[in-house]
Amino acid sequence: MIKVSVFYPNREGGKFDISYYCNKHIPLVQKLLGTALKGVAVDHGITGSPPGTPAPYAAIGHLLFDSAESFQKAFDAHAAPIMADIPNYTNLQPIIQLSEVKL
Repeated sequence: MIKVSVFYPNREGGKFDISYYCNKHIPLVQKLLGTALKGVAVDHGITGSPPGTPAPYAAIGHLLFDSAESFQKAFDAHAAPIMADIPNYTNLQPIIQLSEVKL
């Protein structure tokens, strides 16, 4: 199992609309990627450590796929509308990481 994590670093002046992300963007991604997408989770940063300090990430999206190849094939076919939707919820530059899920 491969997890594609999209990290949105928290920064001064950054905006992130978690409601839009959860209710519009992620459903769009689910629709476009179809059965290649095996699962999804969204983390919303609320605080750092120690408590009361800013969270390092405004949000993190996690997408599960059977393989890196299945992710790339599904994403490549629909990259344009997915990427075009990003300005609707954030001005932050995402960091993307592919990981192999071990547990």
